[in-house]
Amino acid sequence: MSGRFKHLLTIVLALCLFPPVNGFGARIKDIASIEGIRPNQLFGYGLVIGLNGSGDKSGSDFTVQGLANMLERMGIRVYAKDLKVDNVAAVMVSATLPPFARIGMRIDVTVSSIGDAKSLLGGTLLLTPLKGVDGKVYALAQGALSVGGFSAGGAAGGGVTKNHPTVGRISGGATVEREVPLSLKNRHSLTLILNNPDFNTAARIAGVINARLGDTVARPVDSGTLKLTVPTGFRRQVVNFLARIGDMDVTPDCVAKVIVNEKTGTVVIGENVRISRVAVAHGNLSIEVKEGRNVSQPAPFAPESGGAAPAQMDGGVVVAPGGSTVVTPETNVTAVEEKNRLLLVPEGKTIGELVRALNAMGVTPRDLITILQAMKAAGALQAELEIL
Repeated sequence: MSGRFKHLLTIVLALCLFPPVNGFGARIKDIASIEGIRPNQLFGYGLVIGLNGSGDKSGSDFTVQGLANMLERMGIRVYAKDLKVDNVAAVMVSATLPPFARIGMRIDVTVSSIGDAKSLLGGTLLLTPLKGVDGKVYALAQGALSVGGFSAGGAAGGGVTKNHPTVGRISGGATVEREVPLSLKNRHSLTLILNNPDFNTAARIAGVINARLGDTVARPVDSGTLKLTVPTGFRRQVVNFLARIGDMDVTPDCVAKVIVNEKTGTVVIGENVRISRVAVAHGNLSIEVKEGRNVSQPAPFAPESGGAAPAQMDGGVVVAPGGSTVVTPETNVTAVEEKNRLLLVPEGKTIGELVRALNAMGVTPRDLITILQAMKAAGALQAELEIL
């Protein structure tokens, strides 16, 4: 058997062992991550100064006390009761420390008002230490804010606001001062974690990795975890090993699921959702209540209820004690129920057939939510129904 024929036979056997599946290919690094390689959240309390009268009011005691403490640390002794904070705002500063961040690296920060400031436009954040959940300082933030909005008002209480002026951002506003210990040197094994756990996806990832790098490199542990054994040739090149794995294409699988949000009327149907043959009748009941008020005006010379009769005065003038005007409420209730016929929804084998069957019913998204719940209860919806 020639070498060329052996090569062709190997390709044919590989295609038979790993048949193509319907769907789209995604890179492994887009659907999974390495255990331990993750970002960390940082936060801190700070002060924004330089506001044009749009800062916290005098009632914000924590702003006044924070400003007094800052001035005292700078050698300026003041009394909190003597401070005006119209140009100062108390804020919380948050940032994300990426993995493998080194000392001196700059990261973006988000600044959010925690007092009653009207706007942070034009403000500058004073030096603020950013801490992790362990209480250690990992970065220092300072700089001018970029606010994508504004707020303006008058003395009468009216005003105009665009976007959200009490939240700002400083691009590269924090400098990393402490590193999170993390190293890939001399790692003989790694753990791959799927973003959306699924047994089929885990098996496909293991098959693709083993087909490229060796039969014992990847081993699925459960639906969301795979153990990776670093080959001998990559022991000193773990970064290259992870780079090769991250660029491999895999077709992810997922369970059939229908997501509904009753608050907004949103319905999202997954690709693998199927429905069995079922008959559906949905009747809409609309009830309209209108409230009104009627004014009952008494007739001329009408006596008061239970009062004296009209009396004739000197000169022939008849004077009535007079009736009273009465306002009476009026309520009109109208109920309308649509007469919908029973519709047969055929079995759908693809997402397109399912959409056409549901559109043929001519219902609104909110009605569709109720119908899907009834289908699930009847066992006709072959999917997981998740209500947000």
